Amino acid sequence: MSNFEQQKAKFRTQSGFIAALDQSGGSTPKALKLYGIAENAYSGETQMMDLIHQMRTRIITSPAFDGARVLAAILFEATMDRDIQSKPTAQFLWENKQVVPILKIDKGLETEVDGVQKMKPMPELDKLLAKAKSKGIFGTKERSVIKQANAAGIQAVVDQQFEVAKQVVAAGLVPIIEPEVDIHCPDKAGAEKLLKAAIKAGLDRLPEGQSVMLKLTLPNEDDLYADFVKHPRVLKVVALSGGYSRADANAKLARQHGMVASFSRALTEGLTAQQSDAEFNAALDQSIESIFQASKT
Repeated sequence: MSNFEQQKAKFRTQSGFIAALDQSGGSTPKALKLYGIAENAYSGETQMMDLIHQMRTRIITSPAFDGARVLAAILFEATMDRDIQSKPTAQFLWENKQVVPILKIDKGLETEVDGVQKMKPMPELDKLLAKAKSKGIFGTKERSVIKQANAAGIQAVVDQQFEVAKQVVAAGLVPIIEPEVDIHCPDKAGAEKLLKAAIKAGLDRLPEGQSVMLKLTLPNEDDLYADFVKHPRVLKVVALSGGYSRADANAKLARQHGMVASFSRALTEGLTAQQSDAEFNAALDQSIESIFQASKT
């Protein structure tokens, strides 16, 4: 069985969650600040990316981080292009940790139109997908944001997501479709109902044999996305923490049956550069265990 088939089987059969380690240029200063590294501690993008890679390396190489509880890790392109312990990151994740490597491919968000932010154009996407495939990446993640319960805007986001997903599938990878509903959306429940209908129509149009994953904001209505968990075209439904604290995100997630976590900030909450390895590993272990248990419902 190829690595790709083994990785697909892992998603189908094993408990666990996805670690989102894909902070990009825009969100890296905030991630480093939460980790205890102030903006005046580095200068320029290269130093900043070196520091975030050190943080990600510390997480990935920790004994707390392994394939028994972590299904996959989402990487930023610069992380995919770097090494961990002299091995390319994706290769290290799978060979050393049995954690499936996934790549964030979007280039950020457009300005808001019709209450949503679509993804910026990705003219080099085919080239990036070919590179990802050659480096042993299993799937991709692409994020849009919904800020208002606007039917036209939500449909536009979902249409764009499925168009990109088609390109990803054609490149031999599994896409994670991520139309995030902002947790501060004035009619979050209304936006989620519109989103569910648009996604269902998109899924039903997918050809047989194709599969996608969905990454969705923890919904106001419990088990709103339970139909997607059972959908034959959906490999996994995962939840983003969206700004909720880890405790809140875990509590909400535990009420969504079949949905597992794909947390970023909630995963690294409480980790700092100043901790000793023993303190860091203990804090990470506690974080991973709490998210793992919430993902098992």
